[in-house]
Amino acid sequence: MKLENLSKNKKLILSIIFDAIGMLTIFDIIWAPASGYLMSKMYKGTRGKIAGIVSFIEEIIPGFDIIPTFTIMWFLTYVFQKQEKTVEVS
Repeated sequence: MKLENLSKNKKLILSIIFDAIGMLTIFDIIWAPASGYLMSKMYKGTRGKIAGIVSFIEEIIPGFDIIPTFTIMWFLTYVFQKQEKTVEVS
């Protein structure tokens, strides 16, 4: 299953699940690299790689587990993304 090709609704559901796992886990040393990898696979390009690094750092630092990085990335990608305006020239 390719995470980058999922619909935006499926990505939102996975994001919430991954954030919940990150908040509950006491095995941050295992979850931090996994979350970084999953984030980089869910979102392509440079944004996905940067989000993966941020997710890794957020999970590895104690006390920062409450930040929902997957859900924030989903909102940045699908809600707050600037849409290109097309200009028609006649």
